[in-house]
Amino acid sequence: MLGHLGQETWFRLGDRDLAIHLMRTRLLGEGLPLSSVTERIRHAFGLQARILPMTDAPFATLVETPEGVLPFQDYFVRRGWRDPVRALHFRNAKAARPAPGVLEAIDSAEAIIVCPSNPLVSIAPILGVPGIRDAIEQSRAPVAAVSPIIGGRALKGPADRMLRDLGHASTAAGVARLYEKLADIFVVDKEDAGLVAEIEGLGMRCVAINTMMSTPERARELASAVLGLLRP
Repeated sequence: MLGHLGQETWFRLGDRDLAIHLMRTRLLGEGLPLSSVTERIRHAFGLQARILPMTDAPFATLVETPEGVLPFQDYFVRRGWRDPVRALHFRNAKAARPAPGVLEAIDSAEAIIVCPSNPLVSIAPILGVPGIRDAIEQSRAPVAAVSPIIGGRALKGPADRMLRDLGHASTAAGVARLYEKLADIFVVDKEDAGLVAEIEGLGMRCVAINTMMSTPERARELASAVLGLLRP
């Protein structure tokens, strides 16, 4: 229908995504903070786990490319992440503050896990909110990070290419360097067992296990294994 109306159609969403976006946009427009909107959505789905956005403030990821500075959605969806990345910019990062409950959750955590997502555009924005990285580094809880790179490749998305473009090694060890002083344990796939000694040289314990989440069962096994590493 948008195409018939002469509008852009590259950012495709299904009905369920559209419903959530419409609700969220309406509530934000009414003045509710993102953390309150997120809590309403959590309750609507009956989720037991508490979900906290990193900040209630507007926050945008911009990708600097040879074609100019692009909003992340344009770079990733419209242009299919084909552009070389020269730099990443996080708009409003310095002015943002952690959302209510974020620092308290970190302080009271028994364990902290940095999931195997893109370290540059998924994890870095969170750590870039003033106070969050410091809170994790100062937390009494053990911190484990899981590498999203297996055998020098990202299983999904542009993480490996971004790492190379921005001067980092496109390896599990390259990701580990980004989490130096943050993670106590770094988890790599069995395919990268040869990097364990190099990563432990950064001052963190490194464990090689099966990190491929090819099925829901494999994902649960990985979560259980990582939690097991964090238990005293």
